[in-house]
Amino acid sequence: MRRSPKAVIAALTKARTYKSYHYLTAARFIATAGTATFVAVAALGSAASAAPNLAAAAKSGAATVGIMNGPYGPMLVAGSGPSPGTALYMITSDHGSTFGCTTAKQEVVGSPYECTGAEGGKSEWPAYTTKGMPVAGPGVKQSLLGEIARPGIGEQVTYAGHPLYLFDQIPGLPTGEAWDEPSLPADHGVWYLVSPDGNPVGWEGTLTTVTVKGHTVLAELMLDGGGWVPFPVYTYSGGTSCTGACATQFDPVYAVGTPGLAPGLPSGHAGLVASADGTQQRTWDGKALYLYADETVQPSGSGLILGGNGNGVRIPGGGTFSLVSP
Repeated sequence: MRRSPKAVIAALTKARTYKSYHYLTAARFIATAGTATFVAVAALGSAASAAPNLAAAAKSGAATVGIMNGPYGPMLVAGSGPSPGTALYMITSDHGSTFGCTTAKQEVVGSPYECTGAEGGKSEWPAYTTKGMPVAGPGVKQSLLGEIARPGIGEQVTYAGHPLYLFDQIPGLPTGEAWDEPSLPADHGVWYLVSPDGNPVGWEGTLTTVTVKGHTVLAELMLDGGGWVPFPVYTYSGGTSCTGACATQFDPVYAVGTPGLAPGLPSGHAGLVASADGTQQRTWDGKALYLYADETVQPSGSGLILGGNGNGVRIPGGGTFSLVSP
């Protein structure tokens, strides 16, 4: 598996099972509705034999995209290639022709790291590629499918403009949801599953606290190579109006349901606010929460040090971001 840089960070931070929550969540889903899950995978194959466009895609090498009802709700999955039925992901730092996840070689705590590359390579998040226009499986919107040429990768499949990536080894077992990689590695974004509407798939998550420069601030537990990391969250004086260029710097905390709360955090403060595109954003005391795409993360002998360096950042012509006192 492609995990050596993450394993190095995990050793530094003494993290244990950084995928445990996702494996547990998926295992519970499979235990209660596993038949439906794997029927969905099998349906991709049966649909290909029944639908002429999918059968033609299989012969031509065009990628197909399907849907599976996963542990976080309906999600896009690969319908062809070497890993059919595995989840497809997007990263919030990809915008138009600007990519946060690239083929650039980085060094992460002394080990080589490459965010993406062609399928079958050694990159962390291989691009889902196609030969020809990708084809929609049942429930997928053909109008949202597209492709984009990327040097060193080929034609990458897009959905609602989001380049799609692979990560998992097992169909129906998504483990890449809510990985936050702002600076270690420097992919400057959060990874999410993709809904059939082309939006990030939110999750319940867990709110906690973290100490930033001697102050206790609200944080969201997210995954990165160091395990579960309490990333500081921010509110915006402009509320939910952080869109466009603003959203390239601060990612909405996409969410569903009620979050877990760390001991000491009061109940009744966390909520949700709906956006025009149908996504939901986590709130605290009615204020929408964001993650900073350039959050500094520094390994130390006792763990990871979070910088809180999004505090006070002002968006030109807009508002200001602030850390949250719980």
